[in-house]
Amino acid sequence: MKKKGWKDLPIGAIIEKGGTATEFKTGDWRTDRPIWYEDKCTSCLLCFIYCPDSSIIIEDSKMVDIDLDFCKGCGICKEVCPKDAIEMRREADFR
Repeated sequence: MKKKGWKDLPIGAIIEKGGTATEFKTGDWRTDRPIWYEDKCTSCLLCFIYCPDSSIIIEDSKMVDIDLDFCKGCGICKEVCPKDAIEMRREADFR
């Protein structure tokens, strides 16, 4: 996708439409990455409730994964997990 230059912006640089966050993968902003331990998880879904990026993937009322394309690594999921099923590690360790 070609990036827009300043001449391509609408007059006044207004935002023409909302809800476009699903079009952009924002997970590459992360400095810390969540690591989910399925064997410790009880699917209480507190992580899902508190995740500001809707990055917790749920199927059949159970947590199944973390969407790293959109997770920004805030660590809220780790902090609210009562079973320590989520650990935060430096993103640089995975590159």
